Amino acid sequence: MTTTLETFQSLFNGNTKNKSYRTDSGKVHTIDWNVDGSRLASGSLDKSVVIFAYDGKGSMVKDRTYREHGEEINQLAWHPSISHYVATASGDRLVKIFDTRTDRSSTTIETKGENINLAWSPDGTTLAVGNKDDLITFIDVKTSKIIREEQFRYEVNEISWDRSGNLFAVTTGHGSVVFFDAPGIQKEKDKPLEELHCLTAHTGNCICLEFDTTGKYFAVGAADASASIWDVSQLVCLTVLTRIEWAVRGLSFGHQSQLLALASEDPYIEIAKVDTGERVYALKCDAQTLAVAWHPKASVLAYVQDDDSGSVRLFGVLD
Repeated sequence: MTTTLETFQSLFNGNTKNKSYRTDSGKVHTIDWNVDGSRLASGSLDKSVVIFAYDGKGSMVKDRTYREHGEEINQLAWHPSISHYVATASGDRLVKIFDTRTDRSSTTIETKGENINLAWSPDGTTLAVGNKDDLITFIDVKTSKIIREEQFRYEVNEISWDRSGNLFAVTTGHGSVVFFDAPGIQKEKDKPLEELHCLTAHTGNCICLEFDTTGKYFAVGAADASASIWDVSQLVCLTVLTRIEWAVRGLSFGHQSQLLALASEDPYIEIAKVDTGERVYALKCDAQTLAVAWHPKASVLAYVQDDDSGSVRLFGVLD
């Protein structure tokens, strides 16, 4: 009887292709698929944002390029339910929202520091933006106004809401993941965020964090050359992936939450089963990987490497 692991291994070993698409930009830092998988966005060291249109069969064409930021694009993220809105965080202290049906940004918000990460709330009403000074700024998307600023006394690396919208999570330089009361972001703006849980997740700096689309799992990548997979409801660790040898820089759950891809300083991308942690595939790379992003509806992985090619690569079942 063929197991799920063997089925996945057979799929990736026998039916996959690898394609490369140039952005005509500098080194790409960040990538993300929109909610329906029709667009892929990339943000680069040369301050540009590139939007690719995806045909659903494994091919992309460049649709738009935006050059409105004054510094590098450190992170971008699509709106959780509206397929044409993407937000960007840059070192120029600006947050921008682009309506990708048009040629210019629709919203610009000035913040207090060099922005390095951002996240949408699940309902799309709030943007959280973190900067190099560990200040998180919360923005009301409808009014484009800052509604809260939260200064942390420890290093904050990644920020995210869980899928229910009840928890707001940050990864820290102490190897922990801290969860806060997310509804309090809007309701009690004059009080510090209420800390609900603090999980000691890794022995090294926790760098990245991602929740799966079902709301059942989250994964943490760390500088101790490992990634952990957790149960959201119980906040217990299910498995730890330790096959890699260098820091984990990015994570992405597959569209059915059965696979997890790891971007690390190793010369390959680790693809593992979520429930067991077993290796499904090791995708060889020419350089360390900076970001990975599974397509929301297909077995197609987008990734970028630490090189100057300005390319976005697709790996998977491509016609």
